[in-house]
Amino acid sequence: MKNLTTETFKEKIFDFESKTEKKLKNKLPCIIDFYADWCAPCRILSPTLEALAEEYKGKINVFKVNTDDEQELSDHYNISSIPTMIFFPKNGEPVFKRGAISKKNLKQMIEEILLENAD
Repeated sequence: MKNLTTETFKEKIFDFESKTEKKLKNKLPCIIDFYADWCAPCRILSPTLEALAEEYKGKINVFKVNTDDEQELSDHYNISSIPTMIFFPKNGEPVFKRGAISKKNLKQMIEEILLENAD
């Protein structure tokens, strides 16, 4: 899992300030985990996301955004509670999920949201 800043988000995912480009820049569908170091549910979720990033290596990417450090990005996506994950499929609209989610449910979401229509 890689940490993203607002700038690296614009480079690797997409430039949310651009009025014209809304296409995912990342070659693979991805999950963005908005978290904070002080958040207990975020700390509980982190090892699950790390395991899934390894399990789905080459199929999806998993990124993390520290909401305390990246306020502009958090504000843009109206992150009001953490953890919040955004699932960015290759095609289609991002899907937001709030709260700690079980590994089983995360795998199901990866399969349905990110991989079902990935080609």
